[in-house]
Amino acid sequence: MSVERIQQHFRDSAALQLEAMNALAMPIAAAVDTMFGALANGNKILACGSGVSAVEAQRFAAQLTARFERERPGLPAIALTADAAVLTALADEDGGFEAVFARQVRALGHAGDILLAVTATGDSANVLAAIREAHEREMFVIALTGAGGGKIAEALAETDIHLCAPTERVARIREVHLTTIHCLCDGIDAMLLGED
Repeated sequence: MSVERIQQHFRDSAALQLEAMNALAMPIAAAVDTMFGALANGNKILACGSGVSAVEAQRFAAQLTARFERERPGLPAIALTADAAVLTALADEDGGFEAVFARQVRALGHAGDILLAVTATGDSANVLAAIREAHEREMFVIALTGAGGGKIAEALAETDIHLCAPTERVARIREVHLTTIHCLCDGIDAMLLGED
């Protein structure tokens, strides 16, 4: 692999991060306010996504439940992607894998809770089903997508927040997702602990 090709990855990533900063700063701030408000009212955040998006959902939940960069009490966040026994049991029932997150939202979600729905393309059927179930339960949805948001963008309610990476390229979408997750965690910490 040429050094120039490697350097181009960094240039492309840096350019997209600046574009995403301009496009997403306000909606990320709104998402932080929504998440903090829910947590302050005793609600929780459920997070889901398939494939690499499952890892992003787990990262977010881990950083809220444990810590991000500063010590603080744990916050109630659950990754619906993390329990293999639950996932395989639900996938084996009617609805199959498409229902694995929606069934958990139905079991765990309450009005005022938040669903963080992560999908690079915006077309994950199981994430879309979870969003529909969250709406049934009067939960807020924060969707972290890319590539225009796909079917997820169409399914969002006016009270939901869409954080869409402004690119079609999956590797770059993932980079924006990681930065966005860090912004969400840092913003919640800043509201809890003050800015350092």
